[in-house]
Amino acid sequence: MADEIAELRHAIHREPEIGLDLPKTQAKVLAALEGLPLEITTGRALSSVTAVLRGGRPGPVVLLRGDMDALPVTEETQLPYASTVPGVMHACGHDGHTAMLAGAARLLSARQAELPGSVIFMFQPGEEGCAGARYMIDEGVLDAAGERPVAAYALQRLPCGMFSTRPGAMLAAADQITVTVHGRGGHASVPHRAADPIVVACEMVTALQTLVTRKFDVFDPVVITVGSFHAGTTDNVIPDEAVFLATARSFSQESRSALAELVPRLIGDIARGHGLTAEAIYAAEYPVTVNDAAEAAFAAETVAAAFGPERSELAEFPITGAEDFSYVLDQVPGAFVMLGACPPATDPLTAPTNHSAMATFDDAALADGTALYAELALRRLART
Repeated sequence: MADEIAELRHAIHREPEIGLDLPKTQAKVLAALEGLPLEITTGRALSSVTAVLRGGRPGPVVLLRGDMDALPVTEETQLPYASTVPGVMHACGHDGHTAMLAGAARLLSARQAELPGSVIFMFQPGEEGCAGARYMIDEGVLDAAGERPVAAYALQRLPCGMFSTRPGAMLAAADQITVTVHGRGGHASVPHRAADPIVVACEMVTALQTLVTRKFDVFDPVVITVGSFHAGTTDNVIPDEAVFLATARSFSQESRSALAELVPRLIGDIARGHGLTAEAIYAAEYPVTVNDAAEAAFAAETVAAAFGPERSELAEFPITGAEDFSYVLDQVPGAFVMLGACPPATDPLTAPTNHSAMATFDDAALADGTALYAELALRRLART
């Protein structure tokens, strides 16, 4: 099946779509599942696909999830199947996740009669900032088989390593900070007659970094990164306002709550100290992705049994990236597993990372990911 899985991945990669509305990707998934003994429903608020495989023997339910959406990135890989959509690219491996999950549906459908339970295949749009998992949960994906899953699993491809997971926090919570500094515009040659929002906003950016190192325990870390800063129109005009956006990452509810309190206060204090005003909107987005300890251990055991112990790695630290699979793991015990997919002859330490315009993933990993999806479901159902 490896060639068919790769062809599906390439087809999705050529026509990437962003957000919750992915009609072309949804159509490709439905075509890949056609003819299989699945109960298929599609989303109302988003272009999701939920497919239920009911085994030939009674048993519990396991959920497998693959995300489908792309990113607003202009691809620069020059691959023969590179994106044909300007400014949009599958730079995070979701094309592969979708293809692998469709492959797993085929594998498990072929063993339907011996399957001791049911499997929910969750094809999800909107992972990249749109909380697609939450929409699918609201529309009933967790109850699609008639009862809640006993376990849920998802894979993420990275250009490094092997198979990797860990108990507890696997990925960070991700929140967004939006700051608008209100000043008073004027001529750049006489800044004392204006109220410059740019220098005040710059002070806020550096103060946020000091906040991280002086208000938070190094053993319960947080990360604040300013990724967007906009102010002014030309060199000799002081603008009326400056706006910047930041992401805040944390691994505990205590640190997350502290960020939500301290960041707006700091922004307001700095603005007032300069005689300006500022608005700081702290918007909670994805919670911490927390692996159930028993399910993480089971996933690691499954990797070792299926691929050899040398392919299984226990991650020492969580990852500061974030995932909306966290919403699933808030309600169902499960595990998020990383799958190394670095192209041959490429150093994982220097390879372009996820979300890079140059990010590439080895098609050889697709068969491994497909097999792991299926193995996790088969072994977990048999174990209950």
